[in-house]
Amino acid sequence: MTENTTKILIAEDEADIAHLLRDYLQQAGYQCICTATGTAAMQAFHEHGPALALLDVMMPEMDGLEVCRKIREQSRIPILFITARHDEVDRIVGLRLGADDYIVKPFSPREVVARVDAHIRRQQWQQNGTETTPADTSGLFLDLGAYQARYEDVAMDLTPVEFRLLATLSRQPGRVYRREELISAAYDDHRVVSDRTVDSHIKNLRNKLHQAGAPTTIIQAVYGVGYKYQAGSTISS
Repeated sequence: MTENTTKILIAEDEADIAHLLRDYLQQAGYQCICTATGTAAMQAFHEHGPALALLDVMMPEMDGLEVCRKIREQSRIPILFITARHDEVDRIVGLRLGADDYIVKPFSPREVVARVDAHIRRQQWQQNGTETTPADTSGLFLDLGAYQARYEDVAMDLTPVEFRLLATLSRQPGRVYRREELISAAYDDHRVVSDRTVDSHIKNLRNKLHQAGAPTTIIQAVYGVGYKYQAGSTISS
């Protein structure tokens, strides 16, 4: 697990679901604050200043829609609703109140983690605009606002999907990203994309990095899982 200071607020009155979300998000490196009521969720929001909120719609004391409305009066953090409601009207109301995403139960906890990753990353990009990747990425520079990338002094002509994949992988060198996480990072519209499509994008990205002077092993495949960015490694992928 990669240590992280990013806090996630989980407001869910079903303990089993809250614990499942907490376990998966903590495994992904996030710090989690769990609450079971809307009132407690607002208290946690003020006390902990989370970077993202996962809200159940149906909660005691104050429902998720009202919590969303109150948070939106004070903050632009990403808000994701998790609910058993399938009614389109409920989704529209939530989105109009300022929610960023809507996940219907039953859900895949890995998909939730992937969506959280994507929203956190997008929020950071909007705040930072331009970001230089850490020193151990060995010369990689990304201008997140302009979608421009270079390795050392060599500019790379990346597609938007390739750029988002590289930005995701290089943010935490050595961390293995599952294919579903990379799909969520690469596509904003939550489209259904096959593993083979991701593999093809990674292959093209590797080629462009190599042409710019990066080692061929800078992006490594982890069999049965996904990919990791490993600058300077000599381990074959």
